[in-house]
Amino acid sequence: MPAPEADLRLLEDAARQAGQIAMRFWRRDPESWDKGGDAGPVTEADLAVNAHLEQLLRAARPDYGWLSEESEADPSRLDAQHCFIIDPIDGTRAFIDGQEGFSHSLAVATGDRITAAAVFLPARDLLYTAHADGPALLNGKPIAASDRRQIRDATVLTYRAATEPQNWESGRVPPFRREFRPSLAWRLCLVAEGRFDAALSLRDAWEWDIAAGTLIAERAGAVATDRRGQRLRFNGPRAALDGMVVAGPALHRELTAALA
Repeated sequence: MPAPEADLRLLEDAARQAGQIAMRFWRRDPESWDKGGDAGPVTEADLAVNAHLEQLLRAARPDYGWLSEESEADPSRLDAQHCFIIDPIDGTRAFIDGQEGFSHSLAVATGDRITAAAVFLPARDLLYTAHADGPALLNGKPIAASDRRQIRDATVLTYRAATEPQNWESGRVPPFRREFRPSLAWRLCLVAEGRFDAALSLRDAWEWDIAAGTLIAERAGAVATDRRGQRLRFNGPRAALDGMVVAGPALHRELTAALA
């Protein structure tokens, strides 16, 4: 049975190959269409990356399950001890617009926990990695989450609707500074890197968006839970989680306590 370190080496190589494929389409007007049902856009690059990753990873680990945003649902994954959780391109709108802030998010779940993770931004040559027994790394160098303790003036990566008063226990939005990045996986890595203090989503979070970034943030010292402070459990039947709050321990307590 491969150890998390071996799985991580596989994910690192796969992420870089994904980047090579995506960059062939980036800023070259790739064909795109809307998936419907509020699922957002998809491009020919998403599908090309997904096809390559599925062939590569499933050949290397044929007994692992498969969960990807761009693949048909495969219920057999629920019976697998290990499962790949993949977002071929996270931040597809940014990719279509020619922005640099898209990523490839690759993770392995063992049971309901993530044990290996890689998030790669090919346009910026940033590779974030972690496995369950090691540190969080950015391009091979250790990173650490912020130790900010108070909400006031904290920098929080989230979308505008999260700052509406009804989402907060007091009916007033805490005095943090909101910023945004298009890739949810990258937001979690930016918290792991300590460049921002927290990442917050009050909507359902798809597993493929947050699986890899969650482990990277945790191995960097952050706490990652759903919006109610419960542990995130992966490879579930819905493939979606009840939002997420990711921050250093003290700030995480402050944020979850303040949420409605």
